[in-house]
Amino acid sequence: MLSPSEQSPADGGFRHRLHTIIFEADTPAGKAFDVALLWAIVFSIIAVMLESVAAMREQYGSVLRAVEWFFTALFTVEYVLRIIAVRRPFLYMRSFFGLVDLLAILPTLLSILIPGAQSLLVVRVLRLLRIFRVLKLAHLLGQAEILITALRASRPKITVFLGTVLTIVVITGALMYVIEGGNNGFDSIPRAMYWAIVTVTTVGFGDITPKTMLGQFVASVLMVMGYGIIAVPTGIVSVELAAATRHAVDTRACLGCGVQGHDLDASHCKYCGHSL
Repeated sequence: MLSPSEQSPADGGFRHRLHTIIFEADTPAGKAFDVALLWAIVFSIIAVMLESVAAMREQYGSVLRAVEWFFTALFTVEYVLRIIAVRRPFLYMRSFFGLVDLLAILPTLLSILIPGAQSLLVVRVLRLLRIFRVLKLAHLLGQAEILITALRASRPKITVFLGTVLTIVVITGALMYVIEGGNNGFDSIPRAMYWAIVTVTTVGFGDITPKTMLGQFVASVLMVMGYGIIAVPTGIVSVELAAATRHAVDTRACLGCGVQGHDLDASHCKYCGHSL
């Protein structure tokens, strides 16, 4: 007898049918579900935005709050159904969309303890990424997976790069604190580090500026370094992006954990091992 992870989709029964409707958009029922979900997401975001407007909140505050709770209850039911539809629910819950689906619910519940937390419900806009699947733009999901793969591969190099930038900021901040001092706005090393970050990123707010000639010289060196520093992460990601582009991915959602992004020739999920 086959174990649940070895069963074919046809043996999945209710769970397979539920998975087809919720996670896939190739069937009329699946597409109808996704379209209805997208409209619900749009209306819920509009309700959150309207509540942030003082005039609307004073006149329709209770109605908008009721709408928020209605959509939260609706998305909670949907989240539970998604957990039921997959054979490895914890893998789905830890996936990108699993976390986004959870975050679409939590702010309303959190608002009971922290007033105003419901404004964070705008995170639901991330759920609109599913529109690519509904509009038959699955190839764009593949491109998104390539970008994510490149960013993951770049992480070690980016970490080293950020560590180097942080070292430069700390040293420059301490140096400017000694050179300029509190009379010129550099009244602490953390504040001088803030100036160094603003300068090295070429933002240049101008709220703190060096007044001495030596301080201006250090600032000039940091400004020139900033242009080179900005180019480094771009080059790192570009190299990894070129490497990731050579490996196309599949956009099928796994029946076991609901995760996408498998190799085109894969017959089993690389996350939970379930048959694709």
